[in-house]
Amino acid sequence: MLIPLGLLAQKSKPWNKPLYDAYKFHYGFAFTAGKLDFSYAPHINLYAPVDKDHPRPLDSIYSIEGKGGFLFGASIVGNMRINENWDLRLLPGLYFGQRQLDYLMNKEGSKDIILHDMVIESTFLQFPLLLKYRAERQNNYRPYVVFGVNYALDLASRKKIKEQEKPKIRLDRHDVLLEAGFGVDYYLPYFKFSSEIRFSYGILNIVNYDDTRYTQAIKKLGTKMVTLVIYFE
Repeated sequence: MLIPLGLLAQKSKPWNKPLYDAYKFHYGFAFTAGKLDFSYAPHINLYAPVDKDHPRPLDSIYSIEGKGGFLFGASIVGNMRINENWDLRLLPGLYFGQRQLDYLMNKEGSKDIILHDMVIESTFLQFPLLLKYRAERQNNYRPYVVFGVNYALDLASRKKIKEQEKPKIRLDRHDVLLEAGFGVDYYLPYFKFSSEIRFSYGILNIVNYDDTRYTQAIKKLGTKMVTLVIYFE
């Protein structure tokens, strides 16, 4: 009889904030940390075969590789209840990050091959609009999934490039990302705490093309992110 009584006691554990999910609107804030990276497609001519009759020009780029960097930021949470299981969420925020493009190429005016590291910093205003589906609440926690779209404005894309950073490409200011993730809501006595893993993938080409070989070698460059988001609501 001890085991069944113990299970019964566990199931009847008092709920913290039992009416929280009945509110039409609630607000909060969030902190984000994660990895900011590029998705990359080369120009069709970048890996074209060469031979002695068709040598590469002296300004050739042999390969381009993207490397991810850090991302962190903070946002405001606006949540609207649709029904028992669905919410609509707007999460405007400010984010800082950097990523890198590595060019394997000929040195300017030479046959020497060098590796040029191009570090690109970004300062984003982001406006994710997400649908949130919540499973049934179990005591004081409730798992969920989210999905939606995110408009991002890169404030650093117009920043003047320092002489020591050249050559360096510019990115377009505007981006749109598709987002999906999962997490758990934890109901505490005075507020709700949530942890979430979110995946983001940009659908726009963010290269700001010019007449240099550094942009002409790229067919498409996009944004991708993996983030951990901590909410206080």
